[in-house]
This record gives sequence, structure tokens and C-alpha cells, in this order.
Amino acid sequence: MSEHTALHPIRAAAATAKAAFKDVRDVQPVFMSPADQEAAVRELAELEAIVAEARLRVVAAAQDTASRSGARDLGAWLSTLTLTDFNHGRADARLAEALDRRWAKVAAGMADGSVSTDQAQVVVHALDALPKDLDPELVAKAEQQLVDYCKEFRPRDLRRLGRRILEIVAPDIAEAEEAKRLEDEERRAREKCRLVFKPIGDGTTRLTGVLPDLDAHRLRTYLDAFTSPRKAEHAAGGEEDRIPYPRRLGHAFCALLEHLDPNNLPAHGGDTTTLLVTIPLESLRNELGTGTVVGGEPLSAAAVRRLACTAGIIPVVLGGKSEVLDLGRTRRLFSPAQRKAMRLRDQHCRAEGCTIPAGWCEAHHLDPWANGGNTDLDRGVLLCSWHHHRAH
Repeated sequence: MSEHTALHPIRAAAATAKAAFKDVRDVQPVFMSPADQEAAVRELAELEAIVAEARLRVVAAAQDTASRSGARDLGAWLSTLTLTDFNHGRADARLAEALDRRWAKVAAGMADGSVSTDQAQVVVHALDALPKDLDPELVAKAEQQLVDYCKEFRPRDLRRLGRRILEIVAPDIAEAEEAKRLEDEERRAREKCRLVFKPIGDGTTRLTGVLPDLDAHRLRTYLDAFTSPRKAEHAAGGEEDRIPYPRRLGHAFCALLEHLDPNNLPAHGGDTTTLLVTIPLESLRNELGTGTVVGGEPLSAAAVRRLACTAGIIPVVLGGKSEVLDLGRTRRLFSPAQRKAMRLRDQHCRAEGCTIPAGWCEAHHLDPWANGGNTDLDRGVLLCSWHHHRAH
């Protein structure tokens, strides 16, 4: 018996396909007619799905082989064998097991070339998300419907259809099941919610987080309001129009924090959430030196003066021996009534040529607090965040 006939049929098919494509390796497709090129691309895509199904079928049967190899799991074995990323290997292993154990119609669709691997991933995810107590006949109907959709829709569209598949196959129970699914999804989103602060050491802190979609959308809406404030008609584009969007979002996040009213925040230890900032008196007056957020990082004197205008901070002014000379009060801030009056009076940022509307501006003391300036309406003006930074 020859070596070729001794091969397992799946290996023999792979060898035959490899040999066939090796024979056309030097054939240039540039000379194909447009119709042949379109047909070839479609047929090769179908062939990819057929080969992928055969490969996943072998993977699903190779659990014992993976265990004997010492691999941690089937995905790790697959990624090592094929030199792919572990995430990719584990995703393929999960798909292989799902096709083998649960979703025979999806596997059949791949085997005849009508369902791609990407489509199969989406369909399996949608089917696995169906209620566990759903009538098996409805499950089978949903599977067949999604397999049929694979002939018309790409993965992104299939994902949307998959979320609504119950409305198509079982509209009488879809609404109640959808409400339950959304509640579960929102609960899982709250459990995954994270926000991590990591000081980098160069005056910046990296924020990494995971938020529920609704809260992320709300935050994005707020930030977009700061990145694209409505300008006066015919106003010329300013420097903010040339700043890259991610950087504008970062600036917008900082501006959002400065616009928060500390009096509306939850009580913290019996007092409204407030920052304590220490700074020597001479540094504050001479625009030199630094201040320090209690429990935090150093700040320039200019930053402390700007925060004194906008943030809910208590400036702790120190004398030459670090004794406390003045423990300021948060009533240094302009009152809501004063800010409303400024908006009516100024209409927009008072910096020359700036048209940022008053609603997105900050109240600025013309007479610096460090020099004994009062929080009076006639000694305050509205400045946009960018010009407020420049003023200090």
C-alpha cells in the first residue's frame, strides 16, 4: 500500500488540495476575465470555509491528544501547534467544541461553503445567548434562520440579527425574554465596571477603565459638548480645531471635572468632597514654586491659582516654617447666581477674538485670590478653559 493511500481521508484531502494549489502557484490571475476573477474569489472564500470546518472538526476530536501533549487546554494546544496567538487558538477551540456538541446546522453550513468562520463565530455567540429553557424546536428554528442569513449578511449585520432572532422565530415571547436578557447584560456590565489610576511619574496619570455602555455613552456625550461647543455664526476656526481628537477628549474630561459643582457631590467623611492644596505664600504671590495636593502630586503655582477660581479646593497657605497662615474657604468660588449673571453679561469667552459660548466658560477672578482679590461680580469675567489656563 502506498504512503498516499495509507493517509487518513482528511489528510489525503488536504494533501490533494495542497498539490492542486501548488500546480497553479505560478499562474497569474491578471489574465483572468472580470467574471472569472469574481467567481474565483467567491469560490476560494467558500473553500476557506470548507477547509476551516474540517480543521475545526479535527480540533474538536483532539481533546485527548491535547491532554497527552501536556497543554493546559485545547486552545493552548492549538495555538502552539499552529503558531497563532493564544486568544485566537482558544476562540477556535471554543468554536470547534460548539459546532461539534451543539450547532450541527452551522457546521453543515461551513462544510458546504455558505458560512464563513467569522459568520459562524457570530451565529454561535447568538445561539448560545438564547434562553436555556427555550423550546428545542424554537432553538432549531433560530439556528436554521441564522444559517440562512449567512448567505445574505456579513458578520456585523448578523450580530444585530442574532440579538433579535427571538423576535423573528418567536415574537410572542421575545419581548419578555429581551427584557430579561438586557437585565442580565446590565448586571454583568456593572460587575465588570472598573477604573484604574496609574501615575506615570511625568506629571500625568494613565486612566484605564471599563464602563457600562450607557454610562460610556453619557460620558462621551458630555465630552463631545466640550470638544465641539457651539460657536458664534461666521466665527473662524481656532486652535482647538487643529488638536487631535483624542487629545481634545482628554482636555474635555479635565474641563468636565472643573465644571462639576462640589456642593452637588455626595458628602465624604461629613464634608463635601474637597481638595486640600498646600502652597507657600511667597510662591503663590511670586508665581514661582509649587503647591501640593494633599495625598497627591505637586502642582505649579499657576495651577493652584487657576483651581482657586474653579475647583472646590481649600488652599492651605504656609508661612516660612510651613505653619498654616490661611485655611481658605470654598466660598471663594463665584456663586451660581453670579455665574448666571456673568453668562448674561459676557455671552462668550471675554478673551479677544474668542467666541466659545458662555455655557462652556469658567469664571475667572480679575484680582487673583493670592493678592486678596474678592469674589465680586464686577471683578469676574468668563474665560474658556484654554484662555483660563493662559491667564494663570
